[in-house]
Amino acid sequence: MGESSIIEKLPQIIKDGKKEAKEILERPFKETAVEKEEIIPKSSIELSTYKNKCINQFYQGDNLIVIEKLLKKGYKGKIDLIYIDPPFLTKANYKGKIVVKNGEGEETIEHFAYKDIWEDGLASYLEMIYIRLCLMRELLSEKGTIYVHLDYRTVHYVKVLMDEIFHEENFINEVIWAYKSGGVSKRYYSRKHDTILVYSKTRDYIFNSQLEKSYNRGLKPYRFKGVEEFEDQLGWYTLVNLKDVWQIDMIGRTSKERVGYDTQKPEKLLERIILTSSNEDSIVADFFAGSGTTGIVAEKFNRKWIMSDKGALSLITVNKRLTENNSKPYYLYKIDDKFKGESKLLIKSMEISKDKRGKEELHIELDKYCLHIDKIDIKDKYKEKIKGILLKDSTALIDFIGIDINYDGKVPLITYQYYRKDDNLTINSRINIKDDRLRDTKRIFIKCIDVFGFQCSAVYEINNERVVICQEN
Repeated sequence: MGESSIIEKLPQIIKDGKKEAKEILERPFKETAVEKEEIIPKSSIELSTYKNKCINQFYQGDNLIVIEKLLKKGYKGKIDLIYIDPPFLTKANYKGKIVVKNGEGEETIEHFAYKDIWEDGLASYLEMIYIRLCLMRELLSEKGTIYVHLDYRTVHYVKVLMDEIFHEENFINEVIWAYKSGGVSKRYYSRKHDTILVYSKTRDYIFNSQLEKSYNRGLKPYRFKGVEEFEDQLGWYTLVNLKDVWQIDMIGRTSKERVGYDTQKPEKLLERIILTSSNEDSIVADFFAGSGTTGIVAEKFNRKWIMSDKGALSLITVNKRLTENNSKPYYLYKIDDKFKGESKLLIKSMEISKDKRGKEELHIELDKYCLHIDKIDIKDKYKEKIKGILLKDSTALIDFIGIDINYDGKVPLITYQYYRKDDNLTINSRINIKDDRLRDTKRIFIKCIDVFGFQCSAVYEINNERVVICQEN
């Protein structure tokens, strides 16, 4: 007898998945968050306007843990839209490219982003996705919808699982996202589309019809009575309800949207999904967040969002995009300690002085950044380059610094953020902050994230003009 086919394995995958989901739902919840900060991208925002209202959340960690946490912290049946773009079973490891300042020059470093290799192939992939889809259904509201973004490798098998989880009558659409990209074959038709499976929880789901252009035959006006027609540079068209084949360009190499994340999806794609299947003030979730496009677009259209991803590159990318976009305050959770204790930021000096008008000003000067090179998932040739950078200017490896100037010992409120920008690739080693709250400052919290996703933080106490480190993470 040969090895069982995937069709023969499906009943066991479903049986085991249901059992695991039931155990997760019934067991007592154990809090797993290691770190939590509240990021406030606009430092001038009045704190009282949002305190206790912050709901946007990004989690770095296993999404199974995140989903369980949400279910047991009051989000069961509260999310109107879930979009996920899980791994495609490509059987490949994905890398990120980072450009780092090295003296007068620059270095491009490749490092591990995430893997799409599964020990038992398709069977283990389907086991992973089934349990998560089961629990995601519990998060959906009665008017909620889920979009699962896949390609030819797994979509047919996942549809069978979704028919079982969400029931066949709640299948809404198979959306085809067609795009142009490089690469052709002489052995098969060029693969230039992804498939998005759309299911609801009930038949009473949110659906706000979107319109698209439908060009007339010959691009000429029909002049039908009662039909409104329009003309653009291509010709005449009417507006019709959106069809299930979407022609949307991918993120090109020169696109302004491009953030350097391989599997980044275009905002136009998420815009259609979010506007169609959610309302203002709806909660939108993405548990394979990647570059964070779901949260960026959700916020743009006044939706609340929850995102998670276990990849360090995702954390770096999402945090920077949200900060650059002046997003509303959001919680940043780190729910594992994979990178804990592997890095350290040293401060050369820190003091509070008064300017000519008597206003307090905080002065911070960075000294150096320490990192255990052996913990970085990069090739040896890149490790040698990193060693050189650590010797020349170690602070060039810092990607983000967040500061709470008046830390109360609870959840840090990161009201000041500094991050690497594409034009100079470094954070200024001298930080000056003017803020009326400095007069009450007793403790200062500083969070640091490097270009590889390693994180460290420390609490400093300024006492009689002396700076004391009173806590390090």
